[in-house]
Amino acid sequence: MQASAPAALDIRFLGRVDYACAVAAMQSMTAARGPHTPDALWLCEHPPTFTQGLAGKAEHVLTAGSIPVVATNRGGQVTYHGPGQVVAYPLLDFQRRGYFVKEYVHRLEEATIRTLAHFGITGHRVAGAPGIYVRLDDPASHAALPQRPQRRLPGSAAPQPDFTGLGKIAALGIKVSRHCSYHGLALNVAMDLEPFQRIHPCGYLDLATVDMRRCGVATDWADVAVVLAQQLQALLN
Repeated sequence: MQASAPAALDIRFLGRVDYACAVAAMQSMTAARGPHTPDALWLCEHPPTFTQGLAGKAEHVLTAGSIPVVATNRGGQVTYHGPGQVVAYPLLDFQRRGYFVKEYVHRLEEATIRTLAHFGITGHRVAGAPGIYVRLDDPASHAALPQRPQRRLPGSAAPQPDFTGLGKIAALGIKVSRHCSYHGLALNVAMDLEPFQRIHPCGYLDLATVDMRRCGVATDWADVAVVLAQQLQALLN
């Protein structure tokens, strides 16, 4: 008998939610999950918050000022969340959906790339640096990046990320517990980008940060959230 496809995600648009409250809710849902718990996708934005991942280092926060710094159990290092950023939290049972972490990250990135393409922006991957990036001088350019991930010879060293000419427009940070995912991705739509200057984003000193507005796209949070939800629904099933 052929296995049935996973059910569609339970998609919820939550509006603006305190970061710590969102994490607590995700942890609670994950801890209580059973074999029949529906997979979900939560979309929200957060008040200004710096978050430190498990690999985070205190020296990458330069001047937090009045913005709280919250330690969290996602992967990665420090990033910033704030109004005008679409944050997507897929809460998935990996065993049910039949894929592993590497493929999951690829699907999150691909959904982000397709969302940006819907609005006329070309998103790119950079070897050795999860997330999505755009050319600062030509955000619509389809030309392949020399920094793109490429096949490596067995035993060769991992590439050092090269951000020359690029700005980061989306960050990823995930957690897997009991074969289930939480945390997720953050896509910059129309933000106050100044807080990114108070940190080394994702632990990189030379990494510029950009949003869709700086790429010439005038849109709002709700429109982007809907498109991103559609792309995640399609790619995570």
